[in-house]
Amino acid sequence: MQRTKIVHLLQSDAAQEDVVVMGWLRTKREAKGFAFLELNDGSCLANLQIIADATIPGSEHLEQLGTGASLKVRGNLAESPGKGQRWELQATELSVFGQADPERYPLQKKRHSDEFLRSIAELRPRTNKYGAVNRLRSELALTMHRFFHERGFFYIHSPIITGLDCEGAGELFRVTTQDPQAAGSQAARDADFFGKRAFLTVSGQLTAEVMACALGDVYTFGPTFRAENSNTPRHAAEFWMVEPEMAFADLQDAVDLAEDLVRTCVGQVRQARDEDLNLFARFVSTELEARLDLLQEPFERITYHQAIDILAQSGRSFEYPPEQGRDLQTEHERFLSEEYFKKGVVVTNYPASIKPFYMRVDEDGQTVAALDVLLPGVGEIIGGSQREERLEGLTERMQVLGLQPEEYEWYRNLRRFGTVPHAGFGLGFERLLMYMTGVHNIRDVLPFPRTPNNLSF
Repeated sequence: MQRTKIVHLLQSDAAQEDVVVMGWLRTKREAKGFAFLELNDGSCLANLQIIADATIPGSEHLEQLGTGASLKVRGNLAESPGKGQRWELQATELSVFGQADPERYPLQKKRHSDEFLRSIAELRPRTNKYGAVNRLRSELALTMHRFFHERGFFYIHSPIITGLDCEGAGELFRVTTQDPQAAGSQAARDADFFGKRAFLTVSGQLTAEVMACALGDVYTFGPTFRAENSNTPRHAAEFWMVEPEMAFADLQDAVDLAEDLVRTCVGQVRQARDEDLNLFARFVSTELEARLDLLQEPFERITYHQAIDILAQSGRSFEYPPEQGRDLQTEHERFLSEEYFKKGVVVTNYPASIKPFYMRVDEDGQTVAALDVLLPGVGEIIGGSQREERLEGLTERMQVLGLQPEEYEWYRNLRRFGTVPHAGFGLGFERLLMYMTGVHNIRDVLPFPRTPNNLSF
């Protein structure tokens, strides 16, 4: 089927004859002898107005058409005499692919709550808000791929099924072919398909390190999974991570790349999809433009100990009092980025006791070369580190944290055979979208959110 997308017609420099559009009806207004139809095909936020005369072929369907019906319209693109639109389509022929029963179709011309729209995930992408979110997802993903390609990074695919718990938190989804209620020993059930326990990945980092230690600069971009029974607006069971890994790099290189990535990608998406972003500036957050402008400024860079001191001396009463040796909470991260510095913040050199085994221990023996990037309104959006490239230090950290070094023999081999300093980080893709749009709940920037007790299809 040949058609012209509505976005291209609305950007046309001249009138066009005999064009075909296909899409879903948003609204219909009838007048004597003709009807005004607003059609949207998902290619952009704006609708195309169609003037359908009662004498054209297919006009017998006009009376039954309701919001949500799918149409094919042939006609001529002409300048519109109406305000707020340059072009309209003067229909010469109309046909209907599918009707939408107005008594049952849930997306009528009114404002629907996010909670209601989550219950109809199969239809919510047709709304202005969620159509815009998904176009922004696509643009941001493309921009990130372009960012890394231009800097000489190779795109790699890390495993979805893994035997590793990268973060050591134990919040893993088991992958099994066996009925957990079936008879048999626990050892037999653990052996299963792969001969050992298998999980959905929580991060592509460790395998990205393998590739970086052969290709230099690489990145992986894919879904990750956490079995956290959490219903906060920031957490989901399935989400996407961008994880670059650089050989012959240190903590400073990772910090510089992280800041460059956020600033560059947001700036380019802002230019490419300003219409979609403006929707969120009008209806979701009136402070969105100012928030995006903050990324034009260099990020503040402080150590973990400086961060704790700032929080302790702030005079603020926090639900979780800041204390040296304890991890920063979301309320701490947002205070630092929103109220104290009022811009992006990079916090480095966290206590080793609260960080995973793979982070490089600093010369003081107490902290690690870790980094977190904090943004106003969201909190932590990036977490990373320089990796521990020294075999003895890595093995010691594994033992301290109760891991079995022999289970990571392949990972330790990277330190035995031509070890190099290397560094990287993970960026939460949805959290960056939340920052860009002002959306407060991660469920509303995921096309099909997976959260506790929510697996609609």
